[in-house]
Amino acid sequence: MNTVFIIDDHPVIRLAIRMLLEHEGYKVVGETDNGCDAIQMVRECLPDLIILDISIPKLDGLEVLCRFNAMNTSMKTLILTAQSPTLFATRCMRSGADGYVCKEGDLSELLSAIRAVLSGYNYFPSQALTTSGVEGVESQELELFKSVNDRELMVLQLFAQGRTNKEIAKGMFLSNKTVSTYKKRLMQKLQAKSLVDLIEMAKRNALV
Repeated sequence: MNTVFIIDDHPVIRLAIRMLLEHEGYKVVGETDNGCDAIQMVRECLPDLIILDISIPKLDGLEVLCRFNAMNTSMKTLILTAQSPTLFATRCMRSGADGYVCKEGDLSELLSAIRAVLSGYNYFPSQALTTSGVEGVESQELELFKSVNDRELMVLQLFAQGRTNKEIAKGMFLSNKTVSTYKKRLMQKLQAKSLVDLIEMAKRNALV
């Protein structure tokens, strides 16, 4: 029986995933709502599969993914998120994820992805791995986003959700000064003149 660990900050989603997996014969060996606890708990139980959301508090999902990858174990990681695959799927692949599923999809897709990943295959949305077919302003902005690192992208997403510097600092275990530095870097890299410009760009690229 394959073992699974669930990391998502929404209890209703964790419950739905648990019920679905147990019905299909998987054993859920643990769950948590934040990145810091996730790393410690996963080290202790070493599941066959980790189902991970990107937008989680204390330590974001991209950072958690990198740390899991550094453990050099046979664990598989499947990203289940509401985030835009255009911006995030390739980053997740580079960080060691084995698959990427959007929460808006049907639950049957999650099961298909789990089976594929546990069988040794990757499962990523094809449109997320290429920018072909994207034209004009969107294409230019996607090029700019390539220079933004994972942490900066998570900070931008939080700004786009209406969080303040103080709230972001607290949620990501950063200082206010560090958050301000990220904001300045984002404005430079994305050629934005203000925080309002940054937020509008984030919304155009489905970061919220």
